[in-house]
Amino acid sequence: MAYEVPDLPYDYGALDPHIDEQTMRVHHDKHHQAYVDKANAALDRGAPGTYNVVDDDPAMLREWLPAYADAVDARPPRRVPRFVARLVAGKFGLYMTTQLQGATNAKAKRELGWQPRWASWRDGFREALG
Repeated sequence: MAYEVPDLPYDYGALDPHIDEQTMRVHHDKHHQAYVDKANAALDRGAPGTYNVVDDDPAMLREWLPAYADAVDARPPRRVPRFVARLVAGKFGLYMTTQLQGATNAKAKRELGWQPRWASWRDGFREALG
């Protein structure tokens, strides 16, 4: 059984100004499609388990988010004290935004013969969003 990315039940621009149309298109059409493509490939030939469909350049949110904002001509994200972030986002949200390390794609490469379209998120931002 092959999986498919469903069409959005709303217009790409429907979440603006919170999430702009370009971000939605990249997230839905490229990011989600990559997950589905690799899930289908894993079902066909890969070993069971988790596959990280990511580039070769793991980065923390604090590194890639300002670059992403710049690439889409948005204001840079605000930095807030940790205690404020914990109040707003909770303990898990604080961890996700301040400590979570980037993932490795080694298993996807090894088991599926997969290669990222762009070796680095930096290249992807420039080419896909520039």
